[in-house]
Amino acid sequence: MRVALAQIAPVLGDIRANFQRAMEVIAEAKGLGADLVVFPELSLTGYTLGQVSEEVSIDVEDERVTSLVEAAGETSLVISFHEDDGSLRTYNSAAYFEDGSLVRLHRKLYLPTYGIFEERKHFSPGQTMRAFGTKFGRMAILICNDAWQPALGFLAVQDGARVLLIPTSSADSRFPGDMDTTQYWYDITRFYARMLECYVVFTNRVGTEGELAFWGSSHVMDPLGNVVAEAPLYKEALITADLDVNSVLQRRRRVPLLREARLGLLSKELSRLVEEGGDL
Repeated sequence: MRVALAQIAPVLGDIRANFQRAMEVIAEAKGLGADLVVFPELSLTGYTLGQVSEEVSIDVEDERVTSLVEAAGETSLVISFHEDDGSLRTYNSAAYFEDGSLVRLHRKLYLPTYGIFEERKHFSPGQTMRAFGTKFGRMAILICNDAWQPALGFLAVQDGARVLLIPTSSADSRFPGDMDTTQYWYDITRFYARMLECYVVFTNRVGTEGELAFWGSSHVMDPLGNVVAEAPLYKEALITADLDVNSVLQRRRRVPLLREARLGLLSKELSRLVEEGGDL
């Protein structure tokens, strides 16, 4: 499977421009023989929605989304946007399309709301974590801050995922001296790849919005924790990587780190913590 990582710079609040850019990237990725194109978090709207006065949420069945899916044709697609579900709630969502059909809609589960980040003001948190079947094998989506919760990656691979797709809008560190955001992300994706024995596809954006400068460096880790493809810092790029999804199963057979998960034990202890006052 050839995956294309679309490291682009969305225009904040400019839906038309972002759809047009997505259409161009899809055409370019198809020309490179991509089987799957993965866009960054909120690539159709931009990230800092508190600075946008217009309504930019859209339904997953919006005709503009449909036009992207039709343009992709047999190439699968992960696009991310501010989702309007038709009720009182909106979500930070990413949708996986295959052969013209929606396969999985993932709604971001962990919404950072501290410092300059204010996602909980604009989105409701998702309520499910699921792997899903594709013609390339089972995958799962974690949107940005979801990946900073190790339990989600564990749940995804226990549900059969062999590839973790991580669309992201990661900016330079807001805690200088405490962390190097770029290095933290490489540590996270390498940890998942090695300990969960899977491919990790990390697609970050570039560009600036207000105080935020997005650094890019989108990359793919193989199940050994090796970087097999990498985009530059701070520049738009479209890179591809060839994934041997069957090698994931081979790796897990040779080094069976995941087989003895003891899900019953974990369920029992998690229930105890919830009963003792844990956050639901």
